[in-house]
Amino acid sequence: MRVGGPAERILVAHDSHELARRANELWDTGDPWLLLGGGSNTIVSDEGFPGTVLLVRSTGIARVDDPGAASAGAVHLRVQAGHDWDHLVAACVDRGWSGIEALSGIPGLAGAAPVQNIGAYGQELSDVLHSIEFLDRGTGEVRRMAAGELQLGYRDSAIKRGLEGVVLSIDLLLGDSGTGGGSGAGAGAGAGAGGGAADASAEDLPLSAPIRYAQLAGALGVETGDRVPLRRLREAVLRLRASKGMVLDPEDHDTWSAGSFFTNPIVTEHFARQLPEHAPRFPLGADEPPPAVTSFEELAAGVPLRVPRPAPECMVKLSAAWLIEHAGIGRGFRLPGSGAAISSKHTLAITNRGAASAADVAELARLVVQRVQQEFGVILAPEPNLYGLEL
Repeated sequence: MRVGGPAERILVAHDSHELARRANELWDTGDPWLLLGGGSNTIVSDEGFPGTVLLVRSTGIARVDDPGAASAGAVHLRVQAGHDWDHLVAACVDRGWSGIEALSGIPGLAGAAPVQNIGAYGQELSDVLHSIEFLDRGTGEVRRMAAGELQLGYRDSAIKRGLEGVVLSIDLLLGDSGTGGGSGAGAGAGAGAGGGAADASAEDLPLSAPIRYAQLAGALGVETGDRVPLRRLREAVLRLRASKGMVLDPEDHDTWSAGSFFTNPIVTEHFARQLPEHAPRFPLGADEPPPAVTSFEELAAGVPLRVPRPAPECMVKLSAAWLIEHAGIGRGFRLPGSGAAISSKHTLAITNRGAASAADVAELARLVVQRVQQEFGVILAPEPNLYGLEL
């Protein structure tokens, strides 16, 4: 966002060993510290950070020898935490490996991906994450954590909820088309061609995972569930993101942002029914209640008598962008004298128009939260990491 003040001190870690060593040294001092990847999802106050910032700059992609993955038609990758995320996606697309192609154009580094469980256009990191290498602050030791241990949810993880430590690397399981790296040029030649998954020119090209997102399917001229050449899908995603100011461009102030500033709220179905009928909502379902009947066999085995409980209520995801716009804050909205404004392309991003301060950004965000709460009774939660700022 190009706002915020300086750090007292900056350290740089160029590989995972240096990253672990420097992190442990910082923890031993007890001084304030901040782990920073690309900084695309971070906003610091104008006073800056009163401590040490540790920059993650470890890079590298390696294929892990995993007979189980190979036999399942997958490729097992290990990616260092400081590797640029979009460079990783581009490399995988070039090699015909599917599963993260819809996550093209997301700024930031690989190590931050599981913290946020990044997602876009129908794909989430949780779909392909195998495990992470994690330096646990509690023990000072490095351990491998399976994806299931991270309790990944919508823009959420155990790390985001307080598991303190450092992600050193991430392991992914991706679909392997079997065409190898030589197919990249062919995919590029087919990109942008008309038609969908049935294009004759695309028959031998590595294909994407099935498309889950209606807007992306529409942009490609196919149906949800179809597959298209990987390169073609990546380019469609980049075009969609660029149309919303979500691909970094120094000349476009709509991209001077932290991306989506608010997460889409998740509420009960009962609450959602109180909103206007045309408000977008996406059912998430509910966990199945345990059986209310205890069999004689279970009683004999010592299982306690089950007490019937009401079924848990279904949850619904709302559109934060719709709530903001219908609370009276439209595209380009700007407070008098402020350097921050709502994006001119959509209402979910707060942007720096060239001379914004972090205080300007926070002031506009507070107004958005206030308006949406007053109009709909929904409290929006910020998506970026905020340091020294309160909404």
